[in-house]
Amino acid sequence: MNISIGNDHAGTDYKFKIVEFLKSKKIQVINYGTDSDSSVDYPDFVHPVAQDVESKKATFGILICGSANGVAMTANKYSNIRAGICWTNEIVSLIRQHNNANILCIPARFTEIEVVLEMVETFINKEFEGGRHQNRINKIKPC
Repeated sequence: MNISIGNDHAGTDYKFKIVEFLKSKKIQVINYGTDSDSSVDYPDFVHPVAQDVESKKATFGILICGSANGVAMTANKYSNIRAGICWTNEIVSLIRQHNNANILCIPARFTEIEVVLEMVETFINKEFEGGRHQNRINKIKPC
């Protein structure tokens, strides 16, 4: 498994901790995020992550910004991306099981790092349930 990760200035500290966590699990990480807390434009870091997931260069993506809204909006412009904003572990379970999300969007300003690491663990381990949920996924198409 490999994961592409991207972040803006609000998510740098969380990115470092997530990367360390993933590497401890022997997961390859492709880092497109900033390593600084200087202001940057989040789309610059979202596009390569979404492209990696869409092309299957990465199994999953993780995006981190202040509210997670900007990164999710940008990622969801891609045809085969299903990016979900999560702030609890329960929501992460649902976006994987019911929505087959392939990018986890984390609001760094509204989550605690301990919860975030649990969310990442859940995201990479939960399976899509398929069935009635697949019918719904099939109806998500670019307009």
